[in-house]
Amino acid sequence: MSAKQRVSYFYHPEVGHFYYGPSHPMKPHRLKLAHHLILSYGLYKQMECYRPHPATPGELANFHSEDYVNFLMRVNPDNLRSFTQQMQKFNAGDMTDCPLFDGIFEFAQLYTGASIDGAIKLNNDETDIAINWSGGLHHAKKSEASGFCYINDIVLAILELLKVHARVLYIDIDVHHGDGVEEAFYCTDRVMTFSLHKYGDFFPGTGHIKDVGAKAGTGYSVNAPLTSGMTDKAYEDIFKPVMNKIMEIFRPGAVVLQCGADSLTGDRLGCFNLSLKGHAECVKYVKSFNVPTLVLGGGGYTIRNVARCWAYETSVLLDQPVSNNIPYNDYFEYYAPDYELHLTPEPRENLNTEASLEAVRVELLQQLQELKGAPSVQMQEVPPQFNLNKEDIYAEGMNDGGPEDDEREKGNGRTSKGMGDGIRRAHPAEFYDGDKDQ
Repeated sequence: MSAKQRVSYFYHPEVGHFYYGPSHPMKPHRLKLAHHLILSYGLYKQMECYRPHPATPGELANFHSEDYVNFLMRVNPDNLRSFTQQMQKFNAGDMTDCPLFDGIFEFAQLYTGASIDGAIKLNNDETDIAINWSGGLHHAKKSEASGFCYINDIVLAILELLKVHARVLYIDIDVHHGDGVEEAFYCTDRVMTFSLHKYGDFFPGTGHIKDVGAKAGTGYSVNAPLTSGMTDKAYEDIFKPVMNKIMEIFRPGAVVLQCGADSLTGDRLGCFNLSLKGHAECVKYVKSFNVPTLVLGGGGYTIRNVARCWAYETSVLLDQPVSNNIPYNDYFEYYAPDYELHLTPEPRENLNTEASLEAVRVELLQQLQELKGAPSVQMQEVPPQFNLNKEDIYAEGMNDGGPEDDEREKGNGRTSKGMGDGIRRAHPAEFYDGDKDQ
């Protein structure tokens, strides 16, 4: 029997106070709900709890372009008119799904700093599992906001982990494809990305099963394209065999797990039908491999269910059973009318047939089998924490973020009945009006 895993929890008390604006589905307030549920269940007593540092502009520039970071630092709701050209360039503002709300840069600093701190704890062997529910914003690109995401904390945390670990595995169980992370590491064999997501006329329109990586990274992008109605069993039947094969072939030194809660039943933007137990089964399975793991949040737009999910998954990571009756806390009324932790899946059809799921599973296992085993890396002296090598930050080339800066096959981004053109798809329901916008 292995020793109990050490768990660290990163939370900044200000991170839930930011507001994307009226009718916007992304609500950082959900982080306060989750935190208070973790407190009221007493789970904090079994973790080392940390207040993370706000990531510095220099740290953010380890992945993002300097002009994009400077734009986020300077822009605010009062000076938008002077940034019209940059807003278009960086895909931000009221005409996009990434509004420029008050405190946007501070928000990005807080959720990103927590992910970087978690990675550093893992690198120093001071914890086995690091949790940051405010992180997991997987759509942000090097020079572009996307899908409610501004800074890609996941990429920055993986870059931190790569200072110590030869290979890092990224797993994404959000209902949306983890396109920003895949794109960042598409041409390397040191990071494998594994994403299970809704595919076909659905944001962001990427994640075709044939998108397997390029150059040295060929075979190291693993995509499971699914459709609406995924059940616990169907999800598990894809996740576990592929995950098992990845661990056998790739042998990562560290894992980053993005736990987007929009794959749960009843999500306002999602279309899967997973229960909390089905979603958390993935977390439990990843934990069973006893590899240093950074656990992050992500999507999730029915906020009472997001809080339920991440509090329950915290208990799973701690091996601590919790009651189905939600304990009294500051946000108790959000859980009316039943005040219970677990969700009942909706009585609707799973449009993923057994044959289609089997075809995806077989193709992914074949892709992994064709890899030549875990790539080796000649490790050098580990760079010191927070020490940025500015000469290398902009060495990628002058076309970063441009239309030619995507190695993926254009034809594989098809999204409409298999015949689309790879164009990014907007959320069908990005904005809401009315009294249900809670």
